[in-house]
Amino acid sequence: MSKRWQFVQNDVKRAKEIADKFSISMITAQIIANKGLNDEQIGIFLEPTRNDFYDPFLLPDMEKAISRIIEAIDKKEKIVIFGDYDVDGITSTTVLKKFLEERGMEVGYRIPNRLKEGYGLNSPAIKEIVDSGATLMITVDCGISGIDEVEYANSLKIDTIVTDHHEPLEILPKAIAVVDPKIADSKYPFRELAGVGVVFKLIQAISIKLNLDAKEYLKYLDLVALGTISDIVPLVDENRVITKLGLKLIVAQKNLGLKCLIESCGFKKINSGVVSYGIAPRVNACGRMGAAENALNLFLTDDFEKIQELTNRLNEYNVKRQTTEKQILENAIEQIEQNKDEYKNIIILSNTGWHHGVIGIVSSKITDMYLKPSILLCEEDGMCKGSGRSVSGLDLHEALVNVSKHLEKYGGHAMAVGVCLKKENLEAFRHDMNDYIESLNIQEIKPVLNIDMEISAKELTPQIIKELEKLEPFGEANETPLFLLRNVKIESIRTVTDGKHLKLRIQDENALIDAIGFNLGDLAGFYKLGDKVDVVGNLEINAFNGFENMQINIKDISKSL
Repeated sequence: MSKRWQFVQNDVKRAKEIADKFSISMITAQIIANKGLNDEQIGIFLEPTRNDFYDPFLLPDMEKAISRIIEAIDKKEKIVIFGDYDVDGITSTTVLKKFLEERGMEVGYRIPNRLKEGYGLNSPAIKEIVDSGATLMITVDCGISGIDEVEYANSLKIDTIVTDHHEPLEILPKAIAVVDPKIADSKYPFRELAGVGVVFKLIQAISIKLNLDAKEYLKYLDLVALGTISDIVPLVDENRVITKLGLKLIVAQKNLGLKCLIESCGFKKINSGVVSYGIAPRVNACGRMGAAENALNLFLTDDFEKIQELTNRLNEYNVKRQTTEKQILENAIEQIEQNKDEYKNIIILSNTGWHHGVIGIVSSKITDMYLKPSILLCEEDGMCKGSGRSVSGLDLHEALVNVSKHLEKYGGHAMAVGVCLKKENLEAFRHDMNDYIESLNIQEIKPVLNIDMEISAKELTPQIIKELEKLEPFGEANETPLFLLRNVKIESIRTVTDGKHLKLRIQDENALIDAIGFNLGDLAGFYKLGDKVDVVGNLEINAFNGFENMQINIKDISKSL
C-alpha cells in the first residue's frame, strides 16, 4: 500500500431514505449520503435546471458593471476584453466577446503571451488597448491583483471592469467595478465559481437587465462548462449546475470549433473525464506553447476550413507539448535517480533547458511517482522560475512563506505553487525547504485515498455502474467514487503496453471481475497467482470490440492481512 486509505463514515439509515425517495440503488444512495445533502439539495444534485442559478446581482459591483457595459452598448463604444491563456481565460473571453458582439458591439481582445508576458494585466498591453481606440476594458479570469495596472489604465483615461475569481489582496483595484465572489463582503451564496462562471453571471445579469430571452446566455453553457471543469474548481453547488447542464450542450455540439476538436480526438462519449483529460489539454497546450489565440479563434469562428486548420494546430501543439513534457520528465527522473539521498523530504530540480509552459505538469507527475512534494525550476538569465505540486497533508504555499527570504516572488495554494528566485539563492532555498519539511515529519505524509464504501464483487452489476453516472460530472470536490474490495483472489496477472500497466482478474467467492492499474505495471513483480489482495478503485464499464464488461480501475492495491 503506497497511499493512506481513509474511509468515509457511512450512514446506512440515511442512504436507505435516499434510495427509497429517489428510486436508486443503495450503493448510489450511499455515495450521495456521504455528501451530507438534504433532500432539496439532492434533487438539484441529480437533476439541476436553469432555475437553480443564483441571482447574479448578489455578486459585488454587478450593478455597476452592467450599467457601464450597457452604457457602452448604447454609445457603440469599443470594448477590449483582457483574458488569460488557459482554458478558463480562453472560454471566458470567447463567451463575453460573442455575447457582446451579438448586442452590436465592437469587441477586441488581448491574451498575454505566457512565455513573454506571463500572467495577468501588464502596462504595455494596456497602452496597446488604449491606442486601439477602446474606452472600456473588461478583465476576465484575471485583474483582481492588478492594482498598479488598473491605476495605469485610469491615468490613460480608459475605464476598467474587473471580473475574476481569484483571492483578492487587502486592497482592490480602483476600477469602475470589481466583480469577484471571493471579495470579503460579497453576499453571493457561492464563492467557488471559475473565471468563466463569473463571466456567465455577468451576461446573465445583462440579459435580465435588457429583458433578453434566457437562451441568450444559456446557449453559452457548453463553453462555460468546459472552462469550469478545466480550471479544477469544486464541482459542487452552482458549478455543478453549470457543468451538468453545460455537458448536455457539449454533447449537442453547438459550437462548431468545439465539435471539430472533439471529433478529431475520437471521443464517442462526452463526460467530465473527456473534458479534463482530452479536450482541456489540447486547449491549454496552445497557451503553454505561447499561442493561445489559436484556441480562442477556434471557438470564435464559424468558417469550416479555418476550424479544421485550427483544430489541426491545437492537436499539433498538444503533441509538441507532450514531447517537451516527456523530455523534461526523463531528465528530471535522471536527476533524481542519480542523487536520491538529496530528495528525502522534497524534490527541487532545476535546468536551463526546461520549458516554462510545461514544468508544472511534470512537477505533478514527479509528485505522483515519488509520493513527495516537488518543485521544478527553469534557469534563465540568473533567475529560476517554476512550479511546484504537493501531497495531502503538506501546505506547500505555507512552506514557501517560511522560506520567503530566498524568494523574489511566489504564489499559489496548499497543493500547487509558482515560485521565482535568484539562481544564487537556489541552494539555500533547497536547504531551508528540506529543513522546514523535516520538522513536519514528512515521512508520515502520504497521498490520501478517500474510500466511499466497501463492496463485494457479487454486488456489482453493469446496471449499478451505469447508475453511478447520475453522480457525474466528476471532478474537484465530487471525485469519482472509490470502492474497496477486500480479500479477493488474483486469478490472473500480467502487464500490458510494454509493462506500463497492470492487468488483473480477481475473484470474490464465485464472482470474477477484471481490473486495470494504469502506470502500475511495476507492481506485477510483487504479486502472484492465488494471492489474496485488497483493491481500491473506481468502477467502470470497459467497452472493447463491441462488448462491454465491468472493470475496476485500480488506484491502490495491497496484500490482505
